[in-house]
Amino acid sequence: MEGVNQIYKYPVVLSIAGSDCSGGAGVQADTKAISALGGYAATAITAITVQNTCGVSAIWPVPSDLVEGQIRAVMNDLHPVVVKIGMVVDVDIARTVAHCLRGYTGIVVYDPVMVSTSGHTLLEENAINIIKEELFPLCTLITPNLPEAQVLTGRHIDSLSDMYRAMEDLRRWGDYAVLLKGGHIRGGEMLTDLLLMPEMKEAVAFETPRIDSQNTHGTGCTLSSAIAALCAQGMPLTEAVFSAKNYVFECIRQGADVIIGEGHGPLNHFWEPKKMKKY
Repeated sequence: MEGVNQIYKYPVVLSIAGSDCSGGAGVQADTKAISALGGYAATAITAITVQNTCGVSAIWPVPSDLVEGQIRAVMNDLHPVVVKIGMVVDVDIARTVAHCLRGYTGIVVYDPVMVSTSGHTLLEENAINIIKEELFPLCTLITPNLPEAQVLTGRHIDSLSDMYRAMEDLRRWGDYAVLLKGGHIRGGEMLTDLLLMPEMKEAVAFETPRIDSQNTHGTGCTLSSAIAALCAQGMPLTEAVFSAKNYVFECIRQGADVIIGEGHGPLNHFWEPKKMKKY
């Protein structure tokens, strides 16, 4: 049979993030999003959380040597073409992740998880400087939301003009792109995110209609993982951001009428799953 001896690979994405036992965020959301978009998801778990749709009640960091072991095991065997970073919890884990990624030549997408949808703090305060000074310079793209951007820059951000002013501040630690998510700005029918690439002088705005839904648990995890999955398949970063935003919009829209839990429910990651890619 023609092509029977052809050897293929899957586009592997490594998610370095915390575990959400309710399945809506963290590595669970990452795995769903990457799989739904035709990628192969591997994981390195940084923390075990006790949470559900109503909130986070406990966080237990994984020892840093085990975090490193997981990352090395995947890197040395599966050779991921993209790494997505989520919750890093504390100084030891932040330094460990940075140490493991030095010398890595693939794409790194970092969603700097600091606060949960329910308002629970997910990061030790003394880890923030380590993240900015050691992790950010290794990144291709960072994807903070407005509360995270306020912590990182010290700026008060509650309008689109504030977002534009914050963009350069968010790029001060390295030559990476910034996707600043504007979903926390209240009011209005449209949500605006800003993307600033290293070669750009001005940010590009992406607008999507606001959806009236309680099911937004894990939106940031899903978006960053979707970008990672699309980049792993060779899509240019700007196009991957645009396509990932459309995917997440449909994840929310297609799951808005579903009840899972009593709080902020999950997205519908598999509203239109893609076949796993081979290349």
